[in-house]
Amino acid sequence: MEAPLYPDRPHDPSAYWVGPRHLAGDDGRLYDTVADALAGLGWSSLTIVRGQRMPEEAAQDRKVLRSTVLHISPDTLRWAQWSLPDEPLELGERPVAWQVSARADTSSPIASWSAHFTLDVPGEVIADFLFALDAREQPALPLGGPELVLDAVTAHGWFRDSDQPDASAMDATLTSQIRLGEVSPLIQDGDPRALTLQADDMGPRGWQAFSEPVMGRPLLWVVSFSAGVPHDLVASFAQALTSSAPVLRRVLPESTRDRLLRAPAC
Repeated sequence: MEAPLYPDRPHDPSAYWVGPRHLAGDDGRLYDTVADALAGLGWSSLTIVRGQRMPEEAAQDRKVLRSTVLHISPDTLRWAQWSLPDEPLELGERPVAWQVSARADTSSPIASWSAHFTLDVPGEVIADFLFALDAREQPALPLGGPELVLDAVTAHGWFRDSDQPDASAMDATLTSQIRLGEVSPLIQDGDPRALTLQADDMGPRGWQAFSEPVMGRPLLWVVSFSAGVPHDLVASFAQALTSSAPVLRRVLPESTRDRLLRAPAC
């Protein structure tokens, strides 16, 4: 008798193991998946609620404008913030849900780098990125070069862009891509040069990834790493994103439903 592939997961007739994971979405559980991983690492959490309250307004009628949950590592060198305000930061017209940052030492309150993940990024991928970040003694120290990222995805069947073989790769169906290039001015880090750029200057180069299941239609998800994110950490993200291991899903993205391979979670 064959043993279950994942014996620690209970049987759920409404759940499926699906792949490829870069098209699997977040299962509507993006906060829980990542927060559970952080709790397992011993990170503490703090919920910050900001809103407005009118005179004579009852407490239960208070309108919350923004709710943020901040998770902080024990050494306070790294943190992850979940925030979906009424007017969220957007990447590719997708709202940013998780922002991860790190600093070189506790003497400075300024983050050395930041990474932004929109809704529908698979939570398992963000968790693996955070596992790698947590394991690093010096989270802001550069390590390795862009080849680490490209090698990670090509080892899992993605191929390099013929026009930019040293900076870009995509999956075999051309729906998802990761590339090194100029990042949005909204994606900043501790590099002071970003504050003095002129209109015609080339901005800092960082890694960006996105999935466009249907050309010309809304993106499924977007990830942007500031220029200071170490390449080995981006490689950990890329390796998890392109892994052939299936992920458990109950909710499938409408735009990729027909592209996913499914097997009952039994």
